[in-house]
Amino acid sequence: MKLIDKVNKALEDDRCFWSFEYFPPKTQQGVMNLYDRIERMCKLGPLFIDVTWRWGGRSSDLTLELCSNSQTVYGVEANMHMTCTNTNFELIKSALDKAKDQGVQNILALRGDLPDNSVEFDPSVGEFKYATDLVRYIRQSYGDYFCISVAGYPEGCLGPEDIDRDIEYLKAKQDEGANMVVTQLFYDVDNFLVWVDKCRKAGITMPILPGIMPIQNYGGFKRMTDLCRIKVPQEIWDRLEPIKDDDQAIKDYGIEVAAQMIRQMQAGGIRGFHFYTINLERSTRLVLERVGLVPAVSEVR
Repeated sequence: MKLIDKVNKALEDDRCFWSFEYFPPKTQQGVMNLYDRIERMCKLGPLFIDVTWRWGGRSSDLTLELCSNSQTVYGVEANMHMTCTNTNFELIKSALDKAKDQGVQNILALRGDLPDNSVEFDPSVGEFKYATDLVRYIRQSYGDYFCISVAGYPEGCLGPEDIDRDIEYLKAKQDEGANMVVTQLFYDVDNFLVWVDKCRKAGITMPILPGIMPIQNYGGFKRMTDLCRIKVPQEIWDRLEPIKDDDQAIKDYGIEVAAQMIRQMQAGGIRGFHFYTINLERSTRLVLERVGLVPAVSEVR
């Protein structure tokens, strides 16, 4: 089933929903552990899950396997990432054909990170330059079969100076046939809500799902926010500093931050929440419990 239909139904019902992102492990034991985790986390009632794929499509087969098995074994819709950097039409077509054959109807179309932390596209690394090109190719080649999600950047892809230009790019993705938006992680909810308003004023009507990553440890949090050029409110840094060497205290505070973010977004009219789980279960589950979103057993889909 296409995710856009499930998302639109939840929005029509004014019902909150959530989704989980995972990445493909590098070992077979890691894969088995992830399947166990997905099975447990499906009891939390996600509307869907999604699975990343590595740069250049190096995990394309495993990504598809995880998506397909999650649908057939665990009964949860799966959204398959697809990055176009360092790929070609043949690889993309093969992956899309396999997805269609296995009943995977949902694609998150991304440009993907460029090699060596570069910011300019090099034509030698692939045949698609931007995610817009991938969206266009999927829609022209497969019609309406796939629901296409795309990325949104509340703080700009490369920084705040890019926000308005990124919104133009997001509108172009919609015009090429994209159905919904999943944002990069962020921690400034006020800025996110302003960005959503800017998107709506620019004619972007797609559902927008905010990306939430509960803080797990100080070093990883700092590396991730630096890598993604995320502005973290000073209040968060002030709270983290005295506990930065206490991983459990960091996790507990991360749950508090994520729960507060969700409450603030709910008050701002947001109903869907996408968790970057980094293949971990506890923090996501406790955040959902903290804000009262985990359904009773009889309500689990």
